[in-house]
Amino acid sequence: MDTWNDVDNNARYEPENGDTFNDNNKNGKFDAFWIAGFDNRRAANGVHDQLWARTMILDDGTSRMAIVSLDAIGFFHDQVIEVRKRLKDELGIDYCMIASTHVHEAPDLMGIWGESEYKSGINKEYLEFVINQTVKSVEDAIKDLEPVQLHFAKGEEETTVTDTRKPFVRDSGIYIIQAKNEKGDVKGTLVSWANHPETLWSKNLLLSSDFPHYLRKNVEEKSGGICVYLNGAIGGLMTTHPDVEVTHPTTGNRIKEPSFQKAEAQGLILSENILNALKNSTDSIREGSIALSAKTFNLPMDNDIFKLGLVAGVLDRGMVKRWEVRTEMAAWGIGPASFLTIPGEIYPEIILGGIDTPKGQDIHVSAVEIPPLQSKMPRKYQFVIGQANDALGYIIPKSQWDNKEPWTYGDEQLYGEVNSLGPETAPLIHGKGLELLNDIK
Repeated sequence: MDTWNDVDNNARYEPENGDTFNDNNKNGKFDAFWIAGFDNRRAANGVHDQLWARTMILDDGTSRMAIVSLDAIGFFHDQVIEVRKRLKDELGIDYCMIASTHVHEAPDLMGIWGESEYKSGINKEYLEFVINQTVKSVEDAIKDLEPVQLHFAKGEEETTVTDTRKPFVRDSGIYIIQAKNEKGDVKGTLVSWANHPETLWSKNLLLSSDFPHYLRKNVEEKSGGICVYLNGAIGGLMTTHPDVEVTHPTTGNRIKEPSFQKAEAQGLILSENILNALKNSTDSIREGSIALSAKTFNLPMDNDIFKLGLVAGVLDRGMVKRWEVRTEMAAWGIGPASFLTIPGEIYPEIILGGIDTPKGQDIHVSAVEIPPLQSKMPRKYQFVIGQANDALGYIIPKSQWDNKEPWTYGDEQLYGEVNSLGPETAPLIHGKGLELLNDIK
């Protein structure tokens, strides 16, 4: 029998006695919490909704996996390894995957968004707390294992997200697994969708998980169990820009300005889509085996800003060789679903197809990352999990690389290259993805 459970670990990090977060540290109880994702020196002023580590355990009687989602901008491979080291052998975990939702309203766990460009934004006490709570989330999930039936579904949502860089390619699919126990009660729902959780945008100073908070809350209230949210192919980038209008499904209000009301509207739209897709679901399994393949490998770092960050101690990660970092990818399948993890923000055209060779490209090559990875993903439901087991930045097709004039698609320098390891990242990630998918056929 397949067993499945995901238990939130009640992970909370709150100021004592109602203190608010600030960058002055007047009471001396804690350092500032620098919010990650937009600009430096964005200090948290309080908590709007709690941040979570949520775990799904998948056990086929032979292999046991932990699928963990963190409300975080990113979690480096070094920290993933640290969590695995702290998981006790008696838990029986054969493989633990940890992915970040990439929320832009949570404390910096990567170091980039501190008081200045030259100071790390990591609160070390908080990072240690996240590591410990991640371990606890896995432990608690295992305690509540029971046989379940897995239901698979897919929805579509593209009205609340836009692609901000040509070519316009996006994965609008919402990929869903819901587990019900032998009584028919919902134990949990796993959801994957491709969009930056930054609907609240840059002026918000309250810690929040953004639209995933409302998505999870509504799914849990309507169906029961725990909802786990994972991100997908969000490079390019996929975002709910302030120019994107979202209509609140309850009030009918049309909201453009970033706000919690806008994030709520988006979360409700997504959650209702999820629940409707599950109502129409016809694919389910009571038994099945896990096919899993995972590999670590090295990637070159060809980004002077990242190099400077490492030397200055802003980026907190190790290197295996001079200007090389180690990362990890995995693929697995169960029933009608296949999964592929991506250690960063991959451009959707590498997954779906549609890679361009634009005029002004820095590297004069045809599309390198072909065939599209999704075309090689076996099984009907194809989960691509971004920011998984690492956070390498943008993974850009080599033929679209544009870091010097003349600029492609316009008169301005594009954003992605500044936050990418380099032009060889995408070909190497793509090649490793093909290898892993071939392993699980």
